[in-house]
Amino acid sequence: MKSSILEHGDIPGSIEVTTMTPLRKRMDDAMVLRGFSLRTREAYLACVAALARYYGCSPASLEASQIQAYLLHLIQERKLAYASVNQAACAFRFFFGTVLARAPMVVEIPMAKVPKRLPQVLSREQVVRLLTAAVNLRARTVLMTTYAAGLRVSEVCTLQVADIESAPDRMCIKVRQAKGGKDRYTLLSPRLLAGLRTYWHVFRPPRWLFPNGSGDGPMGDQTAQRMYYAACDAAGLTDAAGIHTLRHSFATHLLEAGVDLHTIQRLLGHGHVGTTMRYLHLAQQRLTGTASPLDLLEPPR
Repeated sequence: MKSSILEHGDIPGSIEVTTMTPLRKRMDDAMVLRGFSLRTREAYLACVAALARYYGCSPASLEASQIQAYLLHLIQERKLAYASVNQAACAFRFFFGTVLARAPMVVEIPMAKVPKRLPQVLSREQVVRLLTAAVNLRARTVLMTTYAAGLRVSEVCTLQVADIESAPDRMCIKVRQAKGGKDRYTLLSPRLLAGLRTYWHVFRPPRWLFPNGSGDGPMGDQTAQRMYYAACDAAGLTDAAGIHTLRHSFATHLLEAGVDLHTIQRLLGHGHVGTTMRYLHLAQQRLTGTASPLDLLEPPR
């Protein structure tokens, strides 16, 4: 009988399961002990589960040559991006090297070289068009918050009402357990605060700032992505590359406004300033300083 590390009833967006194989639990426990984020745990478990389904057997029985053949399959046949293939390689390194303690296997799982590309950035005029074209108040507030605070999609979706610290001597947004399991603070623009208050008076969310349809959890990442793509279509932005473009635009527009690189690094939550430095290649001009790039936008007519 085919065996898989994913033999259980998964709940989307959650590690919690109704039944869990011992092998899956062993891997998940190992990741919990090492402080892996929920998203990383989900991604690694999914990678190993896909490997098991591909070969139709327990992943513990596979050899190094089979792992390499599967990675080649992901590149040549599945046409996955090298970043996705590398994530699978990292998952396999952890599973075989750490969970199963197969030391020789660790050095035989290759990592593909990822082509370096500059991120796509919207102009300020395009951001205005995007926000104006949002289908409703909820979508507009989600997109405005993402841009104004430079958030990842997972971060904006899991914001809580209590994370908006609007006292005059604070004026910041708390980002909980972001990438790398770190909390941080980012900008709360006065203009964004006004928009959030309008949104709150209409929807009155009790805990999650942007709850899901049933109201018992945060909005899903794909919902936010759909809001972004719908607004892009309505605004005539044909080269949309995903909601993460708003985070790239936030960083670039701050840089153009004269904000120093280390401040932008802290606002984005980058561990190394080298990650932030790529925005130097995207900044086209230097403007006067500002509290948030949202305040540079022309109001919709």
